[in-house]
Amino acid sequence: MESINETVIEAQVLDALRSCFDPEIPVNIYELGLVYDVHVDSAGVVTIKMTLTSPHCPAAQSLPAEIEAKVKAVPGVAEVKIDLVWDPPWDPSKMSEAARLQLGMM
Repeated sequence: MESINETVIEAQVLDALRSCFDPEIPVNIYELGLVYDVHVDSAGVVTIKMTLTSPHCPAAQSLPAEIEAKVKAVPGVAEVKIDLVWDPPWDPSKMSEAARLQLGMM
């Protein structure tokens, strides 16, 4: 059986996450700082620890499903587990510099 290159898969997973957008903010979820951790194990299981901008976010139902579908499409990914957490809570300080620039916050 071929060995899975977790580093390559992780880079492709991050690219997939950058293609997912919060419907209320025109910035991808990765640059928004909604993704806290991504782990790829040797079996191709991807675990994503993330949050949403608010527990009442209208995308709470649709966004995790979109993320799972896009990450599952990455070659070598066998399974996707999304751990939606509220601690630590998201706030604008978690956004990347690029996201703050895009939103005119700098």
